Amino acid sequence: MHLSKRLLEMGCTVIGLDNMNDYYDVRLKYARHDVLKKYDKFTFYEIDIDEKDSLATLFNDNNIDVVINLAAQAGVRYSIENPDVYVQSNIVGFFNILESCRKHNVKHLLYASSSSVYGTNKKIPFSTEDKVDHPVSLYAAIKKSNELMAYTYSHLYRIPVTGLRFFTVYGPYGRPDMAYFLFTKAIMENKPIWVFNNSDMYRDFTYIDDVVGAVLALIENSPVLSMTDVPYKIYNIGNNKPEKLIDFITVIEKALCKIAVKEFYPIQPGDIYQTYADVTDLMNDVGFIPKTLIGEGIGNFVTWYKEFYKC
Repeated sequence: MHLSKRLLEMGCTVIGLDNMNDYYDVRLKYARHDVLKKYDKFTFYEIDIDEKDSLATLFNDNNIDVVINLAAQAGVRYSIENPDVYVQSNIVGFFNILESCRKHNVKHLLYASSSSVYGTNKKIPFSTEDKVDHPVSLYAAIKKSNELMAYTYSHLYRIPVTGLRFFTVYGPYGRPDMAYFLFTKAIMENKPIWVFNNSDMYRDFTYIDDVVGAVLALIENSPVLSMTDVPYKIYNIGNNKPEKLIDFITVIEKALCKIAVKEFYPIQPGDIYQTYADVTDLMNDVGFIPKTLIGEGIGNFVTWYKEFYKC
């Protein structure tokens, strides 16, 4: 939504696609849609990317230059509980996107990968040059498969493709299954929060405005197409500054002016101890520098949360 809004404000024509599934409260999804439908150059299709015929119709009916695929079944832990959904949406659906881009000569495809692909890598910060052959969740394995599929299509059909390994994106209108959202809700309702690995975890939290800025820069800078090189590249989209989980909780407590009741648990299956993005390529190629400190970003989220949920 945030990326679409910025593109519309820049005068672009934006075609939005979402299946509006009930993985989380659809009211939040329609609230995002309400933000975008006010723009004359926004068109919305309520379809699923795994619906091959519907997707083909969308591409046939519109002259699309750039495709930004942020559609996927999200969540590491949910992939353990419901793996079928991930295969259908994140493999079959992504294949349909690749085929549509091939058939319609799309000038640039950008797609969401994840920091989860780094698995239990010990070297930090995580670099796109690192091997990512040992995923610890089905979600991560499928995201890695997306990268391989995208590379193959770029190689075979000379489609400029950019992969985006996102590092814990947060901000207003974010996903309710994310830790910062769950923590805020629980603290506001005087309920305990679950803190995993006894709080000994680190995450590279990336504010949504920084993410949008990075993606906008990459839209304008597709991989260079040459006769010898595959027009394909992967970037880390991160803050380049991991926060310890307990310190992150403290930031939320300060923004809410309330202390959390904490319950400590072991690390969960599929979880990663630490994420830390090396964004050197992003800085060198498009001048990206993350600007939002965690206190500012969480403050913005809490302000939105209180207004949206009227609390």
